[in-house]
Amino acid sequence: MSGWRPALRIAWRDALRHRGRSILVLVMISLPVLAVSAAAVLIKTSEVTGVEAADRVMGAADARVRTEGRGEVVQLADPIRGDAWMQVGDFDYDDPLDASDVQAVLGDDARLVPIAAGWQRARLGERVVSFSTTGVDLSDPLARGLFGLETGRLPGAPGEVVVNDAMLDKGFAIGDDVRVGDAMLTIVGAGRDATVRDQPVMLGSVADLPSDSTNVREWLVSGGPVNWSTVRELNAVGGLVTSRAVLADPPDFAAIAEQMGMGGGSSEMVAVAVLIVVMALIEVVLLAGPAFAVGARRHARTLALIAASGGTPRQSRRVILGSGLVLGLVASAVGLVLGVVAGWALEPLVQRFNGEWFGPFELPWRYLAAIVAFGLVSALLASVVPAWLASRQDVVAVLAGRRGDRRPRASTPVVGLVLLGVGVAASAYGAVTSDNSSGAFWIAGAAIVSVLGMILVVPVVVAAFARWSGRLPLTARYAARDAARHRTRTVPAVAAVAATVAGVVALGIANASDELQNQETYRPQAPMGAGELTWAPEVLPGEAAPDVATTWDRIESAIHRAVPEVRTTAIRGPEQLYDPNGYTSTYVEGPRGIEEDECCLDFYGFSSTVVADRAVELGLDGEEARLVDAGLSAGQVVLFTSRTDSVDEVTIRTETWRGESATEPESRSSERVPARLVAWDADRFGPAPAMAVLPTEVAGAAGIPVATSSLRLTGDLDEATETRIRETVDAVVTDSSLYVERGYQRPAEAVIILVVLGALGAVLMLGGTLTATFLALSDARPDLATLSAVGAAPRTRRRVAASYALVIGAVGAVLGAAIGFIPGIAISRPLTAGYGSTGPGPDGPFLAIPWALVLVIVVALPLLTAAVVGLTARSRLPLVARLD
Repeated sequence: MSGWRPALRIAWRDALRHRGRSILVLVMISLPVLAVSAAAVLIKTSEVTGVEAADRVMGAADARVRTEGRGEVVQLADPIRGDAWMQVGDFDYDDPLDASDVQAVLGDDARLVPIAAGWQRARLGERVVSFSTTGVDLSDPLARGLFGLETGRLPGAPGEVVVNDAMLDKGFAIGDDVRVGDAMLTIVGAGRDATVRDQPVMLGSVADLPSDSTNVREWLVSGGPVNWSTVRELNAVGGLVTSRAVLADPPDFAAIAEQMGMGGGSSEMVAVAVLIVVMALIEVVLLAGPAFAVGARRHARTLALIAASGGTPRQSRRVILGSGLVLGLVASAVGLVLGVVAGWALEPLVQRFNGEWFGPFELPWRYLAAIVAFGLVSALLASVVPAWLASRQDVVAVLAGRRGDRRPRASTPVVGLVLLGVGVAASAYGAVTSDNSSGAFWIAGAAIVSVLGMILVVPVVVAAFARWSGRLPLTARYAARDAARHRTRTVPAVAAVAATVAGVVALGIANASDELQNQETYRPQAPMGAGELTWAPEVLPGEAAPDVATTWDRIESAIHRAVPEVRTTAIRGPEQLYDPNGYTSTYVEGPRGIEEDECCLDFYGFSSTVVADRAVELGLDGEEARLVDAGLSAGQVVLFTSRTDSVDEVTIRTETWRGESATEPESRSSERVPARLVAWDADRFGPAPAMAVLPTEVAGAAGIPVATSSLRLTGDLDEATETRIRETVDAVVTDSSLYVERGYQRPAEAVIILVVLGALGAVLMLGGTLTATFLALSDARPDLATLSAVGAAPRTRRRVAASYALVIGAVGAVLGAAIGFIPGIAISRPLTAGYGSTGPGPDGPFLAIPWALVLVIVVALPLLTAAVVGLTARSRLPLVARLD
């Protein structure tokens, strides 16, 4: 007997003979292979790189050149689609390259076709629709591939455009005339944009759809491949280039990426990927370990006979390792095939959640090979310990019908405790260095070390529990001592449960702490129980602004008719109608000598500056209302502050802007007006009603036009009433928004995360516990048959089964919860520490323990598992032997 062939034949026959155990191992290993394979296929299919990306960016051209000015730039492969680029030295935005500059670099044989990208808005009834635009001659061969016509025809004359299906979904139709800027355009066709799937897109000539930036110019280029040296020549004068040749065969961008400050990103991603792979590998190994341990137990007599016949320990190990190799290969192959099929079936569903079209269906063979290797390695690792223990068993004891397990080494738990100490220390270091980007990686690495240390400590914990179980009932005592006696199958099961619980608890603490930070830093947007209705009409260039006062009167009247029990209060402020033809912005500048965190910082977010003559208009009462009324009646601007210093004057600044693309105001003015500070206790009353309150008289004297900026709604604003108000206002105007303050509401995502964590923990915990329990019952059939032979009732086996499940589940859950607190508490600090935070306080860090989740995982799930096992276990067994 030499080599691997006999061992593999024994393993294959054993897998066919014990189908139940083999299927169990196949499921445990193939499921993660299936999931990761499907994800890899979908990710690869969704990625659009190389030639695929070139077709979407430049159609049939050899390159696409873009310029924003003159000067030197450096770039990665595809700066036009989002790859990084940066300027080097001085850069003149006011003098971009022209076609002759580009032609001078590319040569006279190059042909340049202008192309422009922009963003526009158009009116459709009462709505204003935003969409992206591409200006290019679609009849030119170089533009082939940028748009796929499905209905109608391509533009053939000035003023004609085509749109994608998402534009039609907005309500437009072929034949419609659409005003875009100053031009009236006619939709003559519809189809599919090469890149965008669910966002409206319009394509036409450059004259009809120019770029929305005056200094940006782009061209499609033909005339032969544009290599990297030519790209660098264009970079030297200010041109950004996406070249088909460069995308197909990119050079080494490491030096350029380092120059652009992008050197460390890939290493961090590799670290995260390694962490995920290692943790997944540990979990799979621990879940599959008990099955191989039971298999080794079944092979005990065979291995003893091999040893008695002169076989070596290496040959004995090969028999068990052969099982891991056979089952690992089969499980990986099955998982791979099912994963590819699942990826293909899920592609249309996943495409719906992506705004860009996927590329053709692809199989990332290198990644799939690594995934198959993961499955094979996990099976081999799961069989290593049983194989090693099986090769060291007492041959005489096994042939005599006794257990041949050797005592574990005393140094193993010591090493485990040392690793736990290292994990705690590394977690603490990562937490205190949370301002360093490596802090989170220290904590992640500490989590792996802690889990490995916990695995080495599990045998001691199981043995200690068995010694302590002397006061328990017979069935529980039997289960605890049997678990300690057969540690080769018990330890992996307990460790698998513990690792699962540790991960769930750690993630639960992180999620709960993040949620506590959100709750503690929540900033109300209106008085508690009140609503705030805002309306900001969209006005396109050339359109007349609506009558704001009349519109607000219509809104208020409609609300009173629909919900008469709701009271409305008009909140007035400086008129700030955002008209692209020109608008005026008015604001109050905080008084000098008072820091921002002491004055005018924390106020309701809808109106920073309001106009009022009485405090009741702001919803105030008590002493604060008296002080506000006194200031307003005296013609003073009232500012809410945490200080009580006297302030004589503040500055009201007015800025007038013209045009949507203006970067500087057309005019500025300021005026000093009398002011008064009113002390406001934000901890007691919440945010102030506004940053500043102007008396009507002061606003008029300063020449500030006043208009209603929002409506304050009070009364019984339950969810049904809120919905009725929304529907009523939507029938009057578009672009309105209603907010009702109900305090902090936990988002559905946070609840879903906790539910998913609990469900994931429950599935893994139930799976691991049930698997280990039924494997143990299968292994212990002779002992249970002996109990039956000496008079034990049939229900005794059910109780033993339930007790065994409770031992594995409870010990693993308690141990895992204790380990999970280490990375969970550590990661909460970098996760919830506010920017610039110096310690605990309003800025964080925050710590919250999800005790409900912990109790469910540690108490409820082990009890549930025990109940399931007790109800499903067989109460009667066939006789092992008969004495005639």
